[in-house]
Amino acid sequence: MLRERLQEWAQRARPYITAADQAISRRLSAWTGRPIVSVEAIIREKAAYYWAKRPNRQEWLRYGLWGMAGGGVLLVLFVISVYLGLFGALPNYQALRDIRNNNAAEVYGADGVLLGRYFTENRVNADFEEISPNIINALVATEDARFFEHGGVDPRALLRVMVKSILLSDESSGGGSTLSQQLAKNLFPRRSYWMFSTPVNKVREMFVARRLEQIYTKEELLRLYLNTVPFSDNIFGVKVAAQRFFGQSLAELKVEEAAVLVGMLKAPTSYHPVRHPERALERRNTVLAQMKRYKYLTEAGCDSLQQLPINLHYSQDGRNQGPATYFREHLRVELEDILEDYRKPDGSRYDLYTDGLRIYTTIDSRLQRYAEAAVQEQMPQIQANFAKEWKKGTPWGSESILQQAVKQTRRYKQLKEAGASEKAIERAFNEPHEMTLFTWGKEPLVKEMTPLDSVKYYLAMLNTGMLAMDPATGEVKVWVGGIDHGYIQFDHVKARRQVGSTFKPVVYAAALEAGISPCEYFPNELVEYPEYENWKPENSDGEYGGIYSMEGALSKSINTVSVAILMRTGIEPVRKLGRDMGVSAPIPNAPSIALGTTDASLYDMVQVFGTLANRGVRVTPHYLVRIEDSEGNEIVSFKRPASSRALSEVTSNMVLHMLEGVVNNGTGRRLRTTFGLRGPIAGKTGTSQNNADGWFIGCTPGLVAGVWVGASTPAVHFRSLSSGQGSSTALPIWGSFMRRASAAKSLRKYYGGSFPAVPDSLQWAMDCPPNLDDLPIASENWLNFMTNPAFYSRLYQEMQQRGDSSALARPVSEQVNDDLELRFQPRRANESDSAYYNRMLRFNSRALEREDRREERKEFWNKLLFGNKKKNNDGGQQ
Repeated sequence: MLRERLQEWAQRARPYITAADQAISRRLSAWTGRPIVSVEAIIREKAAYYWAKRPNRQEWLRYGLWGMAGGGVLLVLFVISVYLGLFGALPNYQALRDIRNNNAAEVYGADGVLLGRYFTENRVNADFEEISPNIINALVATEDARFFEHGGVDPRALLRVMVKSILLSDESSGGGSTLSQQLAKNLFPRRSYWMFSTPVNKVREMFVARRLEQIYTKEELLRLYLNTVPFSDNIFGVKVAAQRFFGQSLAELKVEEAAVLVGMLKAPTSYHPVRHPERALERRNTVLAQMKRYKYLTEAGCDSLQQLPINLHYSQDGRNQGPATYFREHLRVELEDILEDYRKPDGSRYDLYTDGLRIYTTIDSRLQRYAEAAVQEQMPQIQANFAKEWKKGTPWGSESILQQAVKQTRRYKQLKEAGASEKAIERAFNEPHEMTLFTWGKEPLVKEMTPLDSVKYYLAMLNTGMLAMDPATGEVKVWVGGIDHGYIQFDHVKARRQVGSTFKPVVYAAALEAGISPCEYFPNELVEYPEYENWKPENSDGEYGGIYSMEGALSKSINTVSVAILMRTGIEPVRKLGRDMGVSAPIPNAPSIALGTTDASLYDMVQVFGTLANRGVRVTPHYLVRIEDSEGNEIVSFKRPASSRALSEVTSNMVLHMLEGVVNNGTGRRLRTTFGLRGPIAGKTGTSQNNADGWFIGCTPGLVAGVWVGASTPAVHFRSLSSGQGSSTALPIWGSFMRRASAAKSLRKYYGGSFPAVPDSLQWAMDCPPNLDDLPIASENWLNFMTNPAFYSRLYQEMQQRGDSSALARPVSEQVNDDLELRFQPRRANESDSAYYNRMLRFNSRALEREDRREERKEFWNKLLFGNKKKNNDGGQQ
């Protein structure tokens, strides 16, 4: 067997022996000054000479010794040739001292949770102090038991490999490379030298390992090794691996978890615990057995650990995996621009992908997780509703929309840049391929289809966006730009879409600022506006009739009333207020803005509602806190953007109070009935034309959050209002998100508390029925009191006479004469100003109604008894 193996080795090594012979011959010729064509030829010549003499046994022994000596000389020459750099220069000591791994930048949330990384190699270097002893013990026991005894090369291990692995073909005997040699291989990847690749690379690694041992301590070598070892999934270093597979830091790793990671080093793909759990378990138990063998574990401890299953907490990481993927991509582009203005101490630029920067943001990982879970929970049903409506027909309608979508694809642009004709591109888009598509199932959809069919598939796919911030500070807490960044990279947080009725609070706020009373009633009737090309705004439900107060019209989203209020206020004041409150997009100079025909982003509209929640002060959303280098030194910190007052505190509080009515009694009431949310919530639904965009933006005392749902183009939309309106698309996501957040005690600051109270002096001005069927006599009397200054003057005097310190402002028009007969009753104990006001309003209204009825009866009997003739004061007739 040995002879056969030697013959096989000699045959395979022939080309490399020839190449080495030529290199050594040239070097010997240079050293001796004599031409040496081939060392092998000289050896062959001598061998033939002595073979011809038919040596005896003693001579054979002598020749054998000479052969061994010659082989030894060749081996020495080979090692020398590697050392001298004939196969490539070895790294010098300075290069080894300057070893620096590429280190990924890390993005952290406000609660200290790692959100993700930017990297070319997914690696975060660990200090030796944070590495668990369990990792060290498992590594040494499995890979290099004599690590602390040798100087980089272990002769005993080499001899074991030569005898057992090569001569006896025992592959289970283990390798001869020390950890230092493996570190050298990781730092300086192997090269190809034909059949000499293995011996040349092994010798090179020995030299590098020896130099590493002379420069670094054993602890430093272990740290370097554990920071360079590759795992699968583009993971480098045990720190990232511990986070990926077990969701915890190195210091927290248990013995059995450390054994899994160390076991993967032999073959990361083969022993991947997610893809090959049985192999990983077997390999882990082998590592545990090695730890027992070298006294790192007791026999009983090893046996008990080997019985445990592998308990993973696997979390993907990368550009398209993990939390806040859209936010991290948005932030990445901004960070590259920011870092252009800063330099390292040596004057070089910071590299976002290799310098190990630490970026701290305002994102709350818990809220972000709840928001993404809400999208995952609600969007499949919303998509199913959309597909059901378009079971017959195509959502995009015209062929031009489809062709426009085709031209926006990467495939089309690449073919166009390559010079392909339109006909060739059309053929390419109709050739079937196996494709992986996004689906709301657990696994992606893999099927054979044409690129054109995939364009149609994604045209009919609904997307969403969600943004949440603290209204008092502007700190962004949640950023969800879409349904899956791996398939759809377009970020819908900053995309401009028609905002629908979410713009109406701006209209109502401008009206209040202009002095229009919140309890002034407006008729819900179709009105044609000749000055605007006979424009006739309609209600989405097609229902008309009755009269509405501001709160009633806003809660029911009555379009006709909103337009009437806009006309009373003026278009320009509404446009200006919209800009002041945060709308950065152009606002059309048209009355249709009362219905939300403005195109604005979720980013803008959350600012608008944040201004209302922040008592009229606009704050700009921001999300960056500071950037540090890999050592924790601050590079730059970011101040909170300046704030500005957009409208009065009184007005913002009144509009916020109206928006609470939307949630309690209007289009947002599903938050109470379906999602069971309690506590103060103000919000507004919105639906654009043709049901293309669904919106809901809501506030709690500590958080304002907005949700948008729609297709990639407004041309694709729901058919029916019932399925496509904001209360059926965006609101369920908001409700699901807030239901999760409100259940977490640690997030009470976002959900608890209360809105600013409307002062008692203003409450009376808003405490009126939201809508009335008509204006009957009773209602007319009631309105007479509502708008009559004398009533407030008498009420104020009555309260002062009773010694009450009222918050009601004394009316300026107190001296106005009025022929209304006013009556007042005593104020009850602990009765508030507004309650007393409303009671007296009803009391006087009912009294006036009784008087009216008496007059009607008197007139009735006069007509019945005397006809239409009445005597005048002079005794005549009229």
